[in-house]
Amino acid sequence: MAPMQLKAEILRRETLAPDLIRLTFLAPDLAAAARPGQFLMLRAGAVRDPLLRRPLSIHQITTSGWVQVLFKVVGQGTRLLAALAPGQTLDVVGPLGNHFALKSGGNLCLIGGGMGIAPLYFLARELQRRNPPERVVPLLGARTAKELRPLADDFVALGLEPRLATDDGTLGHHGLVIDHLSELLVSGKPWHIYTCGPYPMMRAVVKLCREQGWHCQVSLETMMACGISACLGCAIPAAQLDGPYKHVCKDGPVFGAEEVAWL
Repeated sequence: MAPMQLKAEILRRETLAPDLIRLTFLAPDLAAAARPGQFLMLRAGAVRDPLLRRPLSIHQITTSGWVQVLFKVVGQGTRLLAALAPGQTLDVVGPLGNHFALKSGGNLCLIGGGMGIAPLYFLARELQRRNPPERVVPLLGARTAKELRPLADDFVALGLEPRLATDDGTLGHHGLVIDHLSELLVSGKPWHIYTCGPYPMMRAVVKLCREQGWHCQVSLETMMACGISACLGCAIPAAQLDGPYKHVCKDGPVFGAEEVAWL
């Protein structure tokens, strides 16, 4: 389905932690078309400075046509998005990119770090429609409890039991979220892995999956200028023989782990 461009009304603005913002807007057609793992290109109303839109993953959709994005304020573009209030207008293009392949049955693990947790919530909800909750295991990590707790609480509200890790030890395991992977190994079960987050985290996850023979899907986060493969600015090294590079906006953002050359 071709992406849409639309003006969407902001319904809610939430500050979940310092500089961590969640926006909810009304876009029924977009919500009906969206799939877990896809992303949007957003601009705050008619603003042209900065000129380029900001790519944000889809955090959640509802049957009533609500769409949510979750982001951290890191620059001018996200600062303008964060300043939007209910009743104001958001300029949206999407849904863009491909999506996660949803698996029914087996043991499923979602591994998210930082803002990489955002698309995994949408994914978790869709996987739960197909699987018992005990087969969907989220491993979630962030720098501090302030950043991680509101995101983890969303997964708990789904009936899931996320394993948590923080860099400073203020919530869950004091260390890296990948330290929880030992629990999967001890279980002796084969796992299907979905992951999104910092590159080093995903590289470590992919390495373990290769060693264990587990299937792994990754959602890559890169800087994007256009979101439609016109600028070719989101190139990543490819592991396949169909060319030296893939483009995250067109070929992704979701890839099979084996498609990427993990440098």
